Amino acid sequence: GRHPILQMKKLRQTLFFSHYRFPEKWGTKKTESQLPPSDTANSSPKERLPSTLGLQRSIYFSSPKAHPARLGLEFFDQPAIALARAFLGQVLVRRLADGTELRGRIVETEAYLGPEDEAAHSRGGRQTPRNRGMFMKPGTLYVYIIYGMYFCLNVSSQGEGACVLLRALEPLEGVEMMRQLRSTLRKGTISRVLKDRELCSGPSKLCQALAIDKSFDQRDLAQDEAVWLECGPQGPNESAIVAAARVGIGHAGEWTQKPLRFYVRGSPWVSVVDRVAEKDV
Repeated sequence: GRHPILQMKKLRQTLFFSHYRFPEKWGTKKTESQLPPSDTANSSPKERLPSTLGLQRSIYFSSPKAHPARLGLEFFDQPAIALARAFLGQVLVRRLADGTELRGRIVETEAYLGPEDEAAHSRGGRQTPRNRGMFMKPGTLYVYIIYGMYFCLNVSSQGEGACVLLRALEPLEGVEMMRQLRSTLRKGTISRVLKDRELCSGPSKLCQALAIDKSFDQRDLAQDEAVWLECGPQGPNESAIVAAARVGIGHAGEWTQKPLRFYVRGSPWVSVVDRVAEKDV
């Protein structure tokens, strides 16, 4: 047999190498903390799970993930119908005066096509101080008042006097602040706690939830510091988009029933569901 001292040395070597994690140059995989920035910057926490045991930087103590870049003029510069569909799935952001950011995913829109559209405020090509935002560059906000107290938020598109009305959002961030704003700004209603699905399920509701009023009229959604649009993680499939008649359109002839309202089928955040239109999807 081997000398006892040699056997002890062999045992120590075995224990040492069984517990030691070799550097990369010896053939083992890098831990996250060893990876260069380019390997981790564009991956989600799920994609960065450690492949080997050992100390790892906790995803819960790393810096907050950056939000997607805001969408610019090139996004808004498209015809109203195309823009109304493209809005679905994008994220509307509102930064309040104290720095709080509210976010909601757009799930319902309506397109207004300009002078030819009998339901548009720009029908016949009429321009007034009130609707000037509809004739400004794509991405300009057009905010108007209904019933003398509620606001509606529109975004101008390509084409003279054409725009898109934002009708409903899925609340994503700042939900409790949205609830507080809605409760404070509701007129003459019984005080009760609003459900999440009630916060932004209508054009005036989403304006209340995001504290958007007439002062936002004619602002540039591509440049403004208090409101902007971010690219959503993934838009709905074409097969999930319902095209239906717009809501509350009267005395507009054939334009009353034109399928110019678009929403995400199956979304509980939509303001009005059209079962007949959904059969055509």
